[in-house]
Amino acid sequence: MSTMGDGTRAVRAGLPVPEQFEPPLPGPVFAAHFHLSGDPTGPYTYGRDTNPTWTHLERAIGELEAPGEEVETTVFASGMAAITSVLLSQVRSGDAVVLPNDGYQALPLVREQLEAYGVEVRTAPTGGDAQLALLESAKVLWIESPSNPGLDVCDIRRLVEAAHAAGVLVAVDNTLATPIGQRPLELGADFSVASDTKGMTGHGDILFGHVTCRDPRLTADVRRWRKIAGAIPGPMEAWLAHRSLATLHLRIDRQCTTALALAEVLAKRAEVTGLRYPGLPGDPSHPVAARQMRRFGSVVSFELADREAAERFLSALRLVDDATSFGGVRSTAERRGRWGGDAVAEGFIRFSVGVEDPEDLLADVEQALSAAAR
Repeated sequence: MSTMGDGTRAVRAGLPVPEQFEPPLPGPVFAAHFHLSGDPTGPYTYGRDTNPTWTHLERAIGELEAPGEEVETTVFASGMAAITSVLLSQVRSGDAVVLPNDGYQALPLVREQLEAYGVEVRTAPTGGDAQLALLESAKVLWIESPSNPGLDVCDIRRLVEAAHAAGVLVAVDNTLATPIGQRPLELGADFSVASDTKGMTGHGDILFGHVTCRDPRLTADVRRWRKIAGAIPGPMEAWLAHRSLATLHLRIDRQCTTALALAEVLAKRAEVTGLRYPGLPGDPSHPVAARQMRRFGSVVSFELADREAAERFLSALRLVDDATSFGGVRSTAERRGRWGGDAVAEGFIRFSVGVEDPEDLLADVEQALSAAAR
């Protein structure tokens, strides 16, 4: 499937060989155990280890992550389960890891837990490839590009080359981009990780995550951690995730096109500052993003004057839900400062563009900005 387009690949990814009178995508398999006589050498033995519904989905995600290549994907009950599976399967007391200090809000919690286990945690911003300075004697470099919520971008190839030269494994959190927008394994990463709760499944109705690797030994480590922790997805969630992949290219293309249009509108508004979108030609990250990203994502971030202005803006929106998370078919926006933990201004807005008609969405944003300024 390496020569097929993204759309063709997305709608066919992971489907089993067609069988007469059988559905193209088999329904979810609800089983805690399987018939198993003799030695346990078959593919399905116990529900915490393997499940046929996972198998189809893991193949599908692998085909999107690295078309035409031999890779292995492991699915999880959430994005955080996927993230911790990589870090906790690879590091031991006395090791060092390098994390971004401007990444996902839960990373500080991961840092606390790693330090409690005796792991040294070093942090630096995503922008400017600042993590390069911290690689010496590290075990794992964790990259989040674009970063959430600030949308900074780093040169993944450059960081990977430096890390591998120093004997450091590299994991890339690709949640904001999805494999349709960026393929970390093609950029040299050892692990491509995502919270599929966001753009991959795209409907805001399931929690999910995955890890994809080229190296079977790394996959074995991740799967062993999943088995021990029991961080497994339910079969219904796995089936829904696979079903949702069929529209991935349609959703992402629409969202990215509208996100750029939104960024262009916001750039003309005097009350908007700190605008970030990697696809905007004037964005500081655009030159690097354009070299390594195929699509620039659905999220735009910007600042309004203060907390009150941001709240007025959010309250005036008619087509946009005031909700956390991102990547869904319905546009959402939120004032990130309400959660704490992110180093953002009180008026900072993270806006996730959905698949509404662009004209309607942009008109709604403009009227909300005008209302907030009154």
